[in-house]
Amino acid sequence: MIKAVIFDMYETLITLFDSPLYFGTQMAFDAGIVEEKFQEIWRAEEENRTIGKITLEELLEKILRKNNCFSEEKMNYILNKRISCKEEAFEHLHIEIIPMLRALKEKGMLIGLISNCFSEEAMVIKKSILYPFFDATCLSFDEGIQKPNLAIFKRCIEKLGVKADECLYVGDGGSNELEAAETLGMKAVQAVWYLKEGTNQPAQRKADFEHIEAPLDIIDII
Repeated sequence: MIKAVIFDMYETLITLFDSPLYFGTQMAFDAGIVEEKFQEIWRAEEENRTIGKITLEELLEKILRKNNCFSEEKMNYILNKRISCKEEAFEHLHIEIIPMLRALKEKGMLIGLISNCFSEEAMVIKKSILYPFFDATCLSFDEGIQKPNLAIFKRCIEKLGVKADECLYVGDGGSNELEAAETLGMKAVQAVWYLKEGTNQPAQRKADFEHIEAPLDIIDII
């Protein structure tokens, strides 16, 4: 019997691709740095950004100083623009996301969140309209581990106080999350309502998993 539903955040509950993108390419432009030089450091620090070893502010300062163009004004401009873009993603929710979360609560389901995220994303998630719905959260920046490490899945299950086979895991399929959830004994399904052709989203439809076309369809499978 399913007692808990655990969600991925990005491209599952929210999408970054319905609001202005502000990734390394755009930050490099605003910094006035050749993209290759910006990305050299940005990408090298991705794991450290994800598991809480460096914040966005610390990394921006490092990149700007390395390229001899640091100023508080420039750093804060990029920092605030990045945060604003992350916040805006919560203004473009699929119309069924909040009704689905409410319906799960009404059915007595526990709701968990496992998300790979950076410092600015963790902050925005905690202030978001969705955060009060979660009974347990495991944000990689806070936990010091990231998907697909099985430890972050186990930690969320433990926080919820359920067994793996009592959990439904819902994600877009990035970071091998569905495979990891299934390895632990969870039922794993792929959320495809945000997936679009021709974007650089981290996942595409996976043939080995059931596809959920709309958020409220989750109610029918628990």
